[in-house]
Amino acid sequence: MRLVRHGPPGAERPGILDTAGTVRDLSAHIADLGPDAVQPQQLTRLARLDVDQLPIVAAAARIGPCVAHVGKIVGVGLNYRSHANEAQMTLPDEPLLFLKPASAITGPNDPLLLPPLSTTTDYEVELGVVIGRTAYGVGMSEAMDHVAGYCIVNDITERSWQLHRGGTWDKGKAHDTFAPIGPWLVTTDEIPDPHRLAMHLRIDNETRQRASTNDMHHRIDQLIAYISQFMTLHPGDIITTGTPAGTALGSRSKPYLKPGQTMTTTIEGLGTQRTPITAAVRPVPVDVAAGS
Repeated sequence: MRLVRHGPPGAERPGILDTAGTVRDLSAHIADLGPDAVQPQQLTRLARLDVDQLPIVAAAARIGPCVAHVGKIVGVGLNYRSHANEAQMTLPDEPLLFLKPASAITGPNDPLLLPPLSTTTDYEVELGVVIGRTAYGVGMSEAMDHVAGYCIVNDITERSWQLHRGGTWDKGKAHDTFAPIGPWLVTTDEIPDPHRLAMHLRIDNETRQRASTNDMHHRIDQLIAYISQFMTLHPGDIITTGTPAGTALGSRSKPYLKPGQTMTTTIEGLGTQRTPITAAVRPVPVDVAAGS
């Protein structure tokens, strides 16, 4: 199934794509595509529906983030061989983890708001893994049983905040709109091998990233088993599995994001995001020096 959420921000409704790619409304069957809806028994029930009998959603309707009420996003850094190579960094023996707040989530075609005075905001096309069963201390052999499906996540990062503002990556990953997700949550039955999906990110008409998920260093089963040693993964949580070569930081020849550009992000079988880039309008915060 290809599940979607449609409607204005904060008032999205659940939907599903039919075989022709038309969005059909699921509101009569579930309240939303949140933690309850992505669990196995609920997905099984939705799979039995006659999709062609569901109400058609207007083609002009906004597509929202494909998962509601996400508890946490667990990011994995330096998990693609090509990205580590271009950044001249060593692949980590253990997965490098960071947390991205749910407040960063936005729809796949909503504007990306560059922070005030930002000159180093970067893009990262990533395969998102949506958890469908509670996972704590699971082994690799059972890890994939905890996956509800997959989606595109663009792990937007303000590099100066990430690298030069106090030692943790989270600051650079956290700004509002820094996590476009969707357009679809695609269930596991439609993605037989998530490690062989083509990935593509373009800024206006220039290709910046083109790769495959087979370049992952730590695979999805390894990541779920590893992360679940340190925290409980709940239904609706998302793991972002890393990005390939071609980022502005890694390439050192590709410019960072600027207002007025449009970012197009695609992963095979998971749809496409079309994200306009604009500048955030809010007061510039005052820097607070340590010890002041």
